[in-house]
Amino acid sequence: MQISAQRRKEIIDALRRGTVPQHSLDAFAVGLERFEATLEAELEEVKAGRSVFKAVRGEYGSGKTFFTRWLAERAKKKGFATSEVQVSETETPLHRLETVYRRLMERLATAEAPSGALRSILDGWFYTLEEDVLLEGSASAADPKALLARTADLIEKRLDRVTKEAPTFSAALRGYRQAQVEGRTSTADGIAAWLAGQPNVAAEAKRFAGVKGDIDHFGALSCLQGLLAVLRDSGRAGLLLVLDEVETIQRVRSDVRDKSLNALRQWIDEVDAGRFPGLYLLVTGTPAFFDGPQGAQRLEPLRQRLHVDFETDTRFDNPRAVQIRLPAFDFEKLCLVGKKVRDVFAGCASAAQRVSALADDPYVADLARAVAGRLGGRVGIAPRIFLKKLVADVLDRIDQFPEFDPRRDYRLTVADGELTRVERDAALGASGGPGGSEGPGASAGPRASEGPRASEGPRSPDEVDLDA
Repeated sequence: MQISAQRRKEIIDALRRGTVPQHSLDAFAVGLERFEATLEAELEEVKAGRSVFKAVRGEYGSGKTFFTRWLAERAKKKGFATSEVQVSETETPLHRLETVYRRLMERLATAEAPSGALRSILDGWFYTLEEDVLLEGSASAADPKALLARTADLIEKRLDRVTKEAPTFSAALRGYRQAQVEGRTSTADGIAAWLAGQPNVAAEAKRFAGVKGDIDHFGALSCLQGLLAVLRDSGRAGLLLVLDEVETIQRVRSDVRDKSLNALRQWIDEVDAGRFPGLYLLVTGTPAFFDGPQGAQRLEPLRQRLHVDFETDTRFDNPRAVQIRLPAFDFEKLCLVGKKVRDVFAGCASAAQRVSALADDPYVADLARAVAGRLGGRVGIAPRIFLKKLVADVLDRIDQFPEFDPRRDYRLTVADGELTRVERDAALGASGGPGGSEGPGASAGPRASEGPRASEGPRSPDEVDLDA
């Protein structure tokens, strides 16, 4: 896979921070081959005007975040817009659809715009409509008023179905276009903010567009229909929407939990009913959410819709099912992703030959074994900290210091402050507890320092799965 120097730098910078890169994930994806054919086919179905719902389950370390961003990158290459919404009990509760819609718009991305892509999508849509009007000969560029009027008529025709359910969306689009034509930049900005679900939009902008109030819970799904129509008419393939970490539903009050579970059931039913042509909806969660009493099992209709038999061998999992599980990360895959990251690093390193020679395959395996050992041998949760150590502690030093030899000069240290809660629990459960065994294979390469010494708070949003 050909990767530019800039992309390589972005990948390495993200891994150095312990986060999932945004681009070129194919460069070090491992274990996703089994899903490729089905996902490609489903994206093509959505591109043709259908809609798809998919649930992804996996424990911490199985690579859910990596999987969703890997899929989003592939979708963008096919012309999709994408958006990743992290479900949160405080900031983005799933039952508050107006909040989900606002976060969707804030994270809306295309291949050309990494975030906040609504304005570029709208402008591209109006340009496409104007081109259609000019081609049919009903107006000319020499008559801006006639062109604007004919374009407005075409908007209504294209959004005819949506207008019946969400007339304010069409009105806002028309107002946005009119404000642009008249050079009212601040008014156009305000209308665009209203379309994106932002609260507290200036009253003048809303009056100009002929809308009132904010997009509420009931209007959010209708406005999503409008967005999908705009994407389709502007030449986009559709929208990939990711609702990440739905397991947070389990931690809220029972009444809020029930509302959130019902909202998820509503999403599934609306997708199945064909209300959102051009939408690929993907949700991620832990097995505890899908199988536990405080998750999907709590609402029988949702349990029925999400049920998949996972009693068989993982080798025979059906990737076409409504719910798929990510396989556990084993030591072989951990070593393979480490080697791929090393090769990506070497491609932009000033001392590429030294990097490849000193961080050779046996050394990468030794480091992987030592890190996994420090986490109680739980390879499945090791990738994040392993790749961070590999890049920041080993590869960077080889590249910068000619005299540095990791086998001689580097001692693996794992500080409590750099571990997530799950990683720390694993370290505390390792043989000997804090300050205990260095883990399997540590004597054959990097050595582990004292383990964690205290408990850790909640996982931060940036502490995400790196493995595939």
